[in-house]
Amino acid sequence: MTTDINRVVLIGVAGDSGCGKSTFLRRLTDLFGAEFMTVICLDDYHSLDRKGRKKAGVTALNPKANNFDLMYEQIKALKEGKAIDKPIYNHETGEIDPPERIEPNRVIVIEGLHPIYDERVRSLLDFSVYLDISDEVKIQWKIQRDMAERGHTYEDVLASINARKPDFSAYIEPQRGFADVVIQVLPTQLVDDKESSLLRVRLIQKEGVKDFDPVYLFDEGSTIDWRPCGRKLTCAYPGIKMYYGPDSFYGHEVSILEVDGQFDNLEEMIYIESHLSKTATKHYGEMTELLLQHKDYPGSNNGTGLFQVLVGLKMRETYEKIIAKEPVTV
Repeated sequence: MTTDINRVVLIGVAGDSGCGKSTFLRRLTDLFGAEFMTVICLDDYHSLDRKGRKKAGVTALNPKANNFDLMYEQIKALKEGKAIDKPIYNHETGEIDPPERIEPNRVIVIEGLHPIYDERVRSLLDFSVYLDISDEVKIQWKIQRDMAERGHTYEDVLASINARKPDFSAYIEPQRGFADVVIQVLPTQLVDDKESSLLRVRLIQKEGVKDFDPVYLFDEGSTIDWRPCGRKLTCAYPGIKMYYGPDSFYGHEVSILEVDGQFDNLEEMIYIESHLSKTATKHYGEMTELLLQHKDYPGSNNGTGLFQVLVGLKMRETYEKIIAKEPVTV
C-alpha cells in the first residue's frame, strides 16, 4: 500500500556515539508507533569507508568524511514525500554497501553525529534535540559498554575518546547551540564522590521555538529550587534536588529544568509529574506510565529517562500541531 503523505515531520537527534540515542529512539517509537516513524542513521552518508578514513587521516566526525550534499538532497526529497535510494554504511565491515529504498513516512528521524551540522539540513528540521554527555560521564558509560560488551581495555576506551576529542569539539559539540532542546548529563553535585553513579541531568529548552512551549516546574519564568523528598517521595541518601529557572545558552534565552539524584520508586513519579506543567501528556499520569513501561531502560530512575520521555511527548505535540495545519491524507 502506498501512503500519500501531505506533510512529513522531520526530527533531528544529535550526539556522540554511546550517549543514549538508541534508548531515546526506542522511547520515540512508543509515542509515534513503529509503522509511522522511520529512523535514518546519518553514518550512512559517510563518503569515506573505514580504510578511506584511515588513509586520509580523518575520523568519522570530520565533515570531510561525510557527504552532506547527498544527505541534504535525500532528506529534502523525503520531506517532499519522495522515495530515495539511501546508501548503507556497514558498521561490521567498515564498507559502504549498495543502497536501500526508503519511502517517506509521517515522521522521519535523522540521528547521528551531524543532524544539525549542515545549515541546509538544519533548515529542514521541524524539531531537534542534542544529547550532551559530559566527559566524566561519557568515560564512565563508554567503559561500561566497551569493556563489558566489546572486550576493550580501560586504556583502549580512554585512547578512543581522546583521539576523537579535537574533532568532537570542532564539529559535533557546536550543534548544541542550534538544537531546540539539549539534554545535558553531568556528574552529581549532591555528593563529593567522583565514583558516584548519581547524575545531574538538565533539560535546556530554547524559548521562542515555533510549535514548542517549554515544560516548567510550579511557576513559569520563576526560579525554583525543590527538594521533593519526604512523605510523598521515597528517597535514599543523598535524595533528589530539582531546579527550574530562566538562563541563556549559546546566546539564546532558555528555560532549564534539572534533576540531580535518582528516584527509588518509579511508581511515585506521578508526584513529580503533577508539579510539572506543559508536559504535553494526553491524560493524567501518561509520563509516569511511559517511564514504567520500560523501567529497565538505562537512565529510567534518573533525569535521563524522565527528560527523554518529556522531550518525546513535546515532539509528539509539535508533530500534532504541524499536521493539524496540513492534515495527513491516506
